[in-house]
Amino acid sequence: MGHQFATIALGPVLLAQGLAARRRIPRLPEPPGAREGRIGRGDKLRLLVTGDSAAAGVGAAHQDEALLGPLIRELARDFELHYRLEATTGATTASTLEALGRLADFRCDVVVTSLGVNDVTSGTRRSVWRRRQRALVDFLHASLGAKLVVLSGLPPMHGFPALPQPLRWYLGRRATQFDSDLDNHVCDGPDTAYVNLRFTQDAGLMAADGFHPGPEIYVEWARRVAAAIRNSFPHDAGTTREQP
Repeated sequence: MGHQFATIALGPVLLAQGLAARRRIPRLPEPPGAREGRIGRGDKLRLLVTGDSAAAGVGAAHQDEALLGPLIRELARDFELHYRLEATTGATTASTLEALGRLADFRCDVVVTSLGVNDVTSGTRRSVWRRRQRALVDFLHASLGAKLVVLSGLPPMHGFPALPQPLRWYLGRRATQFDSDLDNHVCDGPDTAYVNLRFTQDAGLMAADGFHPGPEIYVEWARRVAAAIRNSFPHDAGTTREQP
């Protein structure tokens, strides 16, 4: 009740700050680099990374320094990895589901998602967020053949230096709620895994815009995702990798 009252009372301030932040925060480009390819030796694993600007690597100078680069390097130790990145700045859960629905005859084993920040900033209700995330997970399993969906949690938006107060507090609170929903309501079986991204609030590790991850955050994010994937595909590639 207190949170709802504060939201109503601060509504005009939050709106004004949100509009100002959109104008003030520099729009960093999605980095160059291959978004599709093959790397590594071992059992074949088809990987799709999808979602928003963080999935696309905004904040890094090249895909090698974004989420995709360190993730495929980690997994290439154990797998013959066939990878693809389908992500775009501004993507929400709804727009991602629509975009993936246009992939013809595409199949994968593992999908890594990065979604939620734009759902938060666009004012999506929590019930709608949960419903859309479940629909996305169901689609990835049923239509793309994913054996595992790795749900990246929401970052600690309450620590984003690009956001002024009280907007930072408000969006941070909402992001925490959405993150909890992913962990406790959407991730509900062995074919889904939740990865917590709240491992640092060091603003010095963020990108120059104060809103996106920097390379060191991407590396730790990739390490956590790779660990979740290995937990679901344990050592299957190990013996293959050691063969001449």
